Amino acid sequence: MNVLATGLLRAVLVFMFLGLLMAQLWVLPDISRSLAVQYPEAAHLRSPTLVTASLALVAAQLVLVCVWRLLTLVRRDTVFSPEGFRWVDVIIGAAGGAGVLALGLLLWLTWQTTQTGLQPGIALLLLGSAVLAAGIALLVGVLRSLLAKAVGLKGEATTLRAELDEVV
Repeated sequence: MNVLATGLLRAVLVFMFLGLLMAQLWVLPDISRSLAVQYPEAAHLRSPTLVTASLALVAAQLVLVCVWRLLTLVRRDTVFSPEGFRWVDVIIGAAGGAGVLALGLLLWLTWQTTQTGLQPGIALLLLGSAVLAAGIALLVGVLRSLLAKAVGLKGEATTLRAELDEVV
């Protein structure tokens, strides 16, 4: 893979990670605090919502770390190894976990706001996040199966090359 492309991708990954970290440490708590002041009747929802959103950001950060590790394997030309599967599996798990978190938060908020009703925008945002996370997990699962086929083909090619070397 092109050294320039991997270097640029690593820079993007660093900026994304730092942006997520900034959102996790400053932006989300600030928004949460201001909403609790603005809507005191919903202040009891602040902590669970903040924790869930922070965990979803941790899942996104974990995906970025895994992509970084996969780039390292690509650079070393060892991406078709068992270690590559490990990082891909973590990405699938993190995406699935983020989807479960979004769906769980949607259900919990719906239950907590039965009298006032959950705002449709928040419900659609959480439902969309759950569907997006599930889609990412499924997409990466398909890509994992392609990686498995490529590893199998690489092993078969190595075997055939060894047999051909014996014949020659």
